[in-house]
Amino acid sequence: MALQQQQQSQVMTRIKNSGLISYNGSPMNGDDEEELSRSALLAFRVKEEEIKKKKMEVREKVHAQLDRVGEETKKLAEIRQEKEYREALEAFNEKNKEKSQLLARLMELVTESERVRMKKLEELNNNIESLGQFTPRSS
Repeated sequence: MALQQQQQSQVMTRIKNSGLISYNGSPMNGDDEEELSRSALLAFRVKEEEIKKKKMEVREKVHAQLDRVGEETKKLAEIRQEKEYREALEAFNEKNKEKSQLLARLMELVTESERVRMKKLEELNNNIESLGQFTPRSS
């Protein structure tokens, strides 16, 4: 980079110092014009190389930023998935808790129903036994 700047500086100095007329006031000869053309071409190429380098640097920076954006996007997607998973798990646990509560209530009702059924059977049995005492037995 320093070498290119030095070359460019030398070329620019030559171009500034050469002008269209030489220092002694006489018109430039063919060699001087050719040297001036070569110097201008070299300066143009040096500038062009600088532009290409700058363009590559910018391109690399853009690619680096795009890579970082891609990584951040992946992280956000993972966070969103984890959040969705957590929400689904919470909903599942809530439904499971509800199911347990309903099952416990069902067991209570079944137990109560069984108790009432046994009580009715005992009453029925007592009624049958009391009826049996009033009916004569045939022997």
